Amino acid sequence: MTPPTPPMTIDHDVLPPHAPLNEYYGDEAEHQQFLRRIFDETAPDYDRIEGVLAFGSGPWYRRKALERAGLAEGAQVLDVGIGTGLVAREALRLIGPKGRLVGVDPSAGMMREVQLPGVELVQGFAEKLPREDASSDFLSMGYALRHISDLSAAFSEFHRTLRPGGRLLVLEITRPKGRIATALLKGYMRAVVPVIARVVGRRHDTAELWRYYWDTIEACIPPEAVMSALRAAGFGDVKRHVELGIFSEYTAVKPAPDQEPA
Repeated sequence: MTPPTPPMTIDHDVLPPHAPLNEYYGDEAEHQQFLRRIFDETAPDYDRIEGVLAFGSGPWYRRKALERAGLAEGAQVLDVGIGTGLVAREALRLIGPKGRLVGVDPSAGMMREVQLPGVELVQGFAEKLPREDASSDFLSMGYALRHISDLSAAFSEFHRTLRPGGRLLVLEITRPKGRIATALLKGYMRAVVPVIARVVGRRHDTAELWRYYWDTIEACIPPEAVMSALRAAGFGDVKRHVELGIFSEYTAVKPAPDQEPA
């Protein structure tokens, strides 16, 4: 499979989820190379480590979040940043045999780990989705917001590919409020999680991935900026639901033509 070309953007329109993290890469080209390497190489370990870190609660939480966002039986779902299929697996339980799910991800290594019969996998970027206009009822993105390059371009694509009335769910980990809670989570993600990754995983790169995860969480733009970008892309009924102080569920609806935001 030939890797897709990263989308080109105009500088003044770009809304990155965080500033460049020079410990891992320099410019945007190096950022894309780093992400392809780290996700492709750690893909075989990803589900195993995630299961340990979430104490087995991950599937239950993702399914509940999808239900809260309004995913229903028979829906046509586009899962952006499908990764190894953790969100998609729970979405399939909800949409049933009459539904359909397409997964998009830039990492061929991650998508090789997807073991979900009937799911169509397409290599591509959130900022330039290889899908037709108004082709989905529901669009999900699970914990990938911090890894894309331009939120404005991605949210515009989400709006384009959803049908009028279509629903959006973006799951993300958000830095907690308060210095003590932030310090505790930082210590867990930067010190404890990499140790678990080395023990449970089979590659040293996996520990680097989970350290990188925290650094993107710490540097990420605030939830208010994410919600503002969704509104600017044309979404209505933009909301944020928070679980345990760190798990953010951003939801929104693509209005019908006669209901477009002013």
